[in-house]
Amino acid sequence: MSAAASSDQPSRPKNVFVHPTAEVADDASLGAGTAIWNWTKVRENAVIGRNANIGQHVYVDANVRIGDDCKIQNGVNLFDGLTVGDRVFIGPAVTFTNDLHPRATGDWEITPTNVHDGASIGANATIVCGVTLGAGCMIGAGSVVTKDVPPNTLVVGNPARPIATIDERGNRTEAA
Repeated sequence: MSAAASSDQPSRPKNVFVHPTAEVADDASLGAGTAIWNWTKVRENAVIGRNANIGQHVYVDANVRIGDDCKIQNGVNLFDGLTVGDRVFIGPAVTFTNDLHPRATGDWEITPTNVHDGASIGANATIVCGVTLGAGCMIGAGSVVTKDVPPNTLVVGNPARPIATIDERGNRTEAA
């Protein structure tokens, strides 16, 4: 959908920006003040909150939920089963998975993943499905998260391990 909606498409808040090259499903919900940039795809039943900034080449799968005031950088993959809280930062090229036993054929099962308010995920991180990222946590760039991350905790590595607790600005307060 382009920024100028046609009469056969659902109405969107007037201050939503959708770049002409982006594709947004008719039944996706976009909150007021949200921007969807170049070559991004937002699938059916996705919900994106108010004042979200969704970068270029982002894939938002069906049924994904994104809260208010989120910033999602370029090249991010958000798959069905993901719920993102408010004020979450997701760095470039982050990928979330949604199936613990993926196969090219046969049945598959979505395993939900939850990202709580104020979490921050560094560039190129991979978040394996089924985990919860606690409020205010920070995931280091390139990390592979395979276990829950407690609130206000900095994790790094492959697999990601806690190295410090942090304050709301991301500053270290003590070693983990």
